[in-house]
Amino acid sequence: MSYFRNITESASSIFEGMAVTFSHLLRRPVTIQYPDRIPRPLKEVLPERFRGFLKVDMEICTACLACMTDCPIDCIKIVTEKDEKSKERMLTQFDIDLAKCMYCGLCTEPCPTGAIHFTREFERATYSLEDLVFKFVPEGQVIEPYKQPK
Repeated sequence: MSYFRNITESASSIFEGMAVTFSHLLRRPVTIQYPDRIPRPLKEVLPERFRGFLKVDMEICTACLACMTDCPIDCIKIVTEKDEKSKERMLTQFDIDLAKCMYCGLCTEPCPTGAIHFTREFERATYSLEDLVFKFVPEGQVIEPYKQPK
């Protein structure tokens, strides 16, 4: 008796699965052909709080190192040196390794000036991981950090 019950249950579960499959067969597809068949540019369609690549506005960066210390996976590297003449702190390196970044946003929150923020850019196909290291201070250059008014 259980043999026939097992056959009946198997057949009914197959028909239930096929009913779901056939119900989707007659529906209109929801897949959007990216990128050439969407009515508006993709950057306009993205949500307001979209997290794309990180960008640093070096004109207002204070070199406080808050973003580097709050990054949980150490993808931000900031190197500062003291200037011998003026005894001021100078930025010599500000790199973000986007191959490591998990786009959590923890680096953007502690920034006192909002210098580090997410952009709407997200396309960056590459064969080399070194292409995903963004260098905001060009090699061999030194940048004086922004001083906030008191």
